[in-house]
Amino acid sequence: MKSNPKIGLAFSGGGIRGIAHLGVIKALDEYGIKADQVSGSSAGAIAGAMYCNGYTAEEIYEAIIKTNYFKFMRPAISWTGILKMDTVVELFNKYFPVDDFSALKIPLTVAATDIKRGKVVYFSKGPLIKPVMASSCIPGMFDPIEIDGRYYVDGGVLNNMPVEPHDGVCDVIIGVNCNHLPEEHNIKNIKNLIERTVIMSMNYNVYSRKNKCDFFIEPQGLAKYGVFDIKKSKDIFEAGYKATCEYIESNPEFRSLGKSEQKVEVK
Repeated sequence: MKSNPKIGLAFSGGGIRGIAHLGVIKALDEYGIKADQVSGSSAGAIAGAMYCNGYTAEEIYEAIIKTNYFKFMRPAISWTGILKMDTVVELFNKYFPVDDFSALKIPLTVAATDIKRGKVVYFSKGPLIKPVMASSCIPGMFDPIEIDGRYYVDGGVLNNMPVEPHDGVCDVIIGVNCNHLPEEHNIKNIKNLIERTVIMSMNYNVYSRKNKCDFFIEPQGLAKYGVFDIKKSKDIFEAGYKATCEYIESNPEFRSLGKSEQKVEVK
């Protein structure tokens, strides 16, 4: 491996489970492992954008917890969704005062799904906020996001861990999945069945790209948390942090990517 390898970091989507990415970021920072470029879908796009703009894991966490995300949304009188994301722009403007990918401190690519053409589109240049909104636009819940005459929904529909922007460009690719699904012996109701089926589909989407990753971090059991289970945010953050510290400690080659020689205590 090169002495100064170029590192690409890919974050999956997963709703509130994406807070695990912040725990991952905290651990990587403590070990001195710095991404040269980042990609993400859905919650991973939001976490990635905040990280690339220079916010620490703790600052991103506080922003998410203190902000009532849904108060920025209004009902959509439309067959395409039940909520509109238009007013979320106000929220994003607060954290991204310069609405352009070029203003980020670390290069970022976000994945969104062109709903009419049925294909993944990667955004890495030009206006930032609308592509991040499009990448996290859950189909059926939010109206699709219009960008240059085309309509986009959640990037996780077709690519829930976009490693492709790093493939052939970076020396090392780190993939992070926040949707690990534990074995379940008792499906209690239709809600559990639907949620489990959706997560299985998302994970198949992720695992098909796992072999492109040099390192793959997947905090265990996060799929037990609901997409909007904000009350469990601290547990999710800690799960991401602990899993990453343990993974780094057990992988000397991964740890060698860092500039810090300190051993992080995992509680």
